[in-house]
Amino acid sequence: MLLAPYRKRFAFALFVSFTAAKASPQTAALPPSPAPLGLPTPGPQTNAPYAPTAILPGGVVIPIYPAGSHFLNKDRVREPERYNMSKTVPGRINSIVNIHNPSIEFHSVDLSLNTGAAVVLVAGGGHRTLNVGSEAADFVPFFYNYGVNTIILRNRLRSDGYNPQVDAVNDVLQAIRLVRAHAAEWNLDPNKIGLMGFSAGAELAAFAAVAFTNFDEQNHSAGDVLAGISSRPDFVGVIYPGPSPFARGRTAPPIPRNVPPSFVVCGGSGDKVHAIWAMEYFDAMLAIAVPNIEMHIYGTGRHPGDPLPDGSHMSGGLTDRNGTPFGTWQYRFIDWFRHLGFLQKPGVQTKAAEDIKVFTSQPGTTSIN
Repeated sequence: MLLAPYRKRFAFALFVSFTAAKASPQTAALPPSPAPLGLPTPGPQTNAPYAPTAILPGGVVIPIYPAGSHFLNKDRVREPERYNMSKTVPGRINSIVNIHNPSIEFHSVDLSLNTGAAVVLVAGGGHRTLNVGSEAADFVPFFYNYGVNTIILRNRLRSDGYNPQVDAVNDVLQAIRLVRAHAAEWNLDPNKIGLMGFSAGAELAAFAAVAFTNFDEQNHSAGDVLAGISSRPDFVGVIYPGPSPFARGRTAPPIPRNVPPSFVVCGGSGDKVHAIWAMEYFDAMLAIAVPNIEMHIYGTGRHPGDPLPDGSHMSGGLTDRNGTPFGTWQYRFIDWFRHLGFLQKPGVQTKAAEDIKVFTSQPGTTSIN
């Protein structure tokens, strides 16, 4: 039983609480969130060749071929690209199709971080679409942290009527030349420009790794503003690749003595077909003792987009892959990249270049045949 003084205090507290509740106005509903800002959209169709627009803020976008180039389809070069946008993340471009005026989109790093290295990102998508979200745009901030500049390539696709092993490979090699031509303007080291391709994009990167000599020989006319600029990549990342020039059933081309070093990654038995293609490329390089080739075949891992037992799908690019070691391959690439000297200051000769110089001075075969 409460004593009289405490009963009075309790009754007063109840009165104050009841009075405050009656006096309190009804809580107003929050206003709706504003619409997302700055969503990327394709450029309009005009009477001129289509002008690609940046998919990330700050991107410098340049078509890789001049207007009227024999590489372009003049009947379709004015058509706008089409974006496949994420349904849950406003402004995120998952993929692009209808690419008829291929381009590069350059993203620089701060000069205080700059190594002068530049990676041309060649997205996958089975030559049907270009997965520029997970296999290009996501790598811009990742590489920024290491002082590495990035270039998103929009190459032509089989689904739009092009031959990947001809038209798209030409796009990759032309992109290397164009980036190298802008090296001084963009504070790049012209000897530290390479490729990282994914799936179908890795197939293109593997072709580019051995096709640059022929491309340069065929494109050196006086009217070509890039004549004399090499399309040779200084390094190549081959990430869960499609079939390389050395895949079973293909006629293996000769391997140039100055073939760039390669970093090869794939899931294992869970992605058996791509793992075999990865090993065929690696074996071709290993057969002639190309220096600084490295391969990681992970015990657990499926190809991006493959269904998983829980109803989800395997992720690609940088994503975690359900905590498996395969989800950390990008750090193994950085280990390899650093060891070869690509993370030094601009102008310092890389270990990769020194080793290739020694390799080319030695007699040896240029083919696995």
